[in-house]
Amino acid sequence: MFIEDDAHMESFWIQSAIGAIKAFAFVCDIITLPVYLVLQRPWKRRQEAKRVKAKIVSNDETALSYRTIEPPRDVHIKMLQDNIDTLEKVFNYVAKTHSSKRCLGTRQILSEEDEVQPNGRVFKKYKMGEYKWKNFIESERLAAAFGRGLRECGQEPRRNIVIFAETRAEWMIAAHGCFKQSMSIVTVYATLGDEGVAHCISETEVTTVITSHDLLPKFKLLLDKCPNVNTIIYMEDQLHKTDTSGFKEGVKIIPFSQVTRLGQDSKFESVPPKGDDIAIIMYTSGSTGTPKGVLLSHKNCIATMKGFCDVVPIYPDDVLIGFLPLAHVFELVAESVCLMTGVPIGYSTPLTLIDTSSKIMRGSKGDATVLKPTCMTTVPLILDRISKGINDKVNSGSAFKKALFQFLYQYKVKWTQKGYQTPLIDRLVFKKVAKLMGGRVRIMMSGGAPLSPDTHEQIKTCLCVDLIQGYGLTETTSGATVMDYRDMQYGRVGAPLTVCDIRLVNWEEGGYRVTNKPNPQGEVLVGGECVSMGYYKLPNKTAEEFFEEDGKRWFKTGDIGEMHPDGVLKIIDRKKDLVKLQAGEYVSLGKVESELKTCPLVENICVYGDPTKQFTVALVVPNQKHLEELSLRHGLEGKTFEELCSSSEIEKAVIKEIAEHARKCKLQKFEVPAAITLCKEVWSPDMGLVTAAFKLKRKDIQDKYQHDINRMYAS
Repeated sequence: MFIEDDAHMESFWIQSAIGAIKAFAFVCDIITLPVYLVLQRPWKRRQEAKRVKAKIVSNDETALSYRTIEPPRDVHIKMLQDNIDTLEKVFNYVAKTHSSKRCLGTRQILSEEDEVQPNGRVFKKYKMGEYKWKNFIESERLAAAFGRGLRECGQEPRRNIVIFAETRAEWMIAAHGCFKQSMSIVTVYATLGDEGVAHCISETEVTTVITSHDLLPKFKLLLDKCPNVNTIIYMEDQLHKTDTSGFKEGVKIIPFSQVTRLGQDSKFESVPPKGDDIAIIMYTSGSTGTPKGVLLSHKNCIATMKGFCDVVPIYPDDVLIGFLPLAHVFELVAESVCLMTGVPIGYSTPLTLIDTSSKIMRGSKGDATVLKPTCMTTVPLILDRISKGINDKVNSGSAFKKALFQFLYQYKVKWTQKGYQTPLIDRLVFKKVAKLMGGRVRIMMSGGAPLSPDTHEQIKTCLCVDLIQGYGLTETTSGATVMDYRDMQYGRVGAPLTVCDIRLVNWEEGGYRVTNKPNPQGEVLVGGECVSMGYYKLPNKTAEEFFEEDGKRWFKTGDIGEMHPDGVLKIIDRKKDLVKLQAGEYVSLGKVESELKTCPLVENICVYGDPTKQFTVALVVPNQKHLEELSLRHGLEGKTFEELCSSSEIEKAVIKEIAEHARKCKLQKFEVPAAITLCKEVWSPDMGLVTAAFKLKRKDIQDKYQHDINRMYAS
């Protein structure tokens, strides 16, 4: 009884205090509004956000094509004037233009030391120094030397060469060294399984592989599956000497620095590529079946670079933090834009990114704190984790702090939607959150998967950044649409880039038609200079998904889009993700998953729908911390994570939480999974259940958990 009274009193005092703060804020608003109105001119911001960004260029009953109405900007025009149509010309141009400016930065690792954790366990952590920089001239000379060094090692021009390494400065230097000799680079994700790596190396018939100290041991086993490989070049580690013993007879193992030294004294000339030459054979992570090699020409890459430069504002003092896989076309093109515009790139890894990252020693600073970047590329998975981190921090505070944060958050959202900025609240509250990424980030670009509107709003509000979402595929060199940074709506992916058109085509089976009201809907097709030549050694698959029309190359994406009146695209479905249940309702599995992923209990989720059943089921990877908190609320102390995942009582409690969250997300009743299985392992690319970009491999997940799916439907 007393406890209830105390709680009631506390709640009363909190409500009273928040009420007083609201009243104070209201008075401040009245006093400051005229000043903000004059200084910030919010109506301009609202006009910019609502302006029409694309027009219809052709239409009939079955298809609608859209083109941007934005003109090309300075960098795009400069590239046309100087005839920069290859990545090799990009590096030559920037070495002259930005000569002594910082180009590629690597953080020094001073030592690796044992650190005892509060629970007594010992982890190896890095003691780290400052960033060491190479300027544009040095970087270009290193690339040229590396390219000549490859020739000295027996690699011929116009032959394929594999780069299988983590994102780092040497990756970029190696790639541009290859471009200078017209060698096509085959990019392979560092997290691809052995079978996938062997497939990519064998199919492209390469003899030379460029890898790293960490990944080199993989090749002791892999070389038996790759008989053509006779040379392996490895990027050295800052601390440890590389063990090169125990490799197959007849295979040369050479350090990266030695290849560069060979090239410095070499007499080989560069062999510049042409625009139509293949720059990259990029293996898509393949959410279905074997990875496919996408053929990307120099012209494809240059096209998307021009398109990005036309929508993303770039300033002279910008700095990018690079940590996404460079084997992903989105990161490669984004970093190429930075090179072209003279923006320094400081390299990082997910293990050292922020102060609390797993490899950073207590008391040491993460890469973002040291580098203080202004721009970063990211993927929804990372943004969801940051979002959950913010929520956990808020929820761990007192009831008053929680209520105050909620009020300030809603206050900022309300005024932002009206076109205002909130400098005072940003300085007092949100800038502290922004220090997480160094405190200077002004723009983040998300790609690779759909970003949930809730996460989008929260990151933009709490980190004080322009978070823009793009849409593109490896087959379109990552180019298709990019959000305008002034757009105030969430859940949309932007208008077409200046280098391509977007077409919606009727998909009768799913009921998506261009004549649908209020907005046209249909399968998204992308046409323009950024569209790939096709798939490597897969002529039938190429003919199925690509076509030429009026001198323009088109790609059928398989995604379902809706075009809004301002010419902005929203992705609403995917052909492969659509399931028709027994009662005739269509469920978009991807849409349901992206909504349910924002539930604090859910780390990852795969929804499955059997067309012969009336409901869906889900395989859920739970968030360990939140699952343990839920178990305490249900009186289940002292159980291990594995035991909790197997508990039918916890399963029921999680279903209830998910159903409640689904209601808030406005999901239909038939869309919400009626039964779940809690999975004990975290899905990683190594397990083969998600791609390197962390997209679900539905078929593989279904195969692994078929027994659980049968059990859920039987119950």
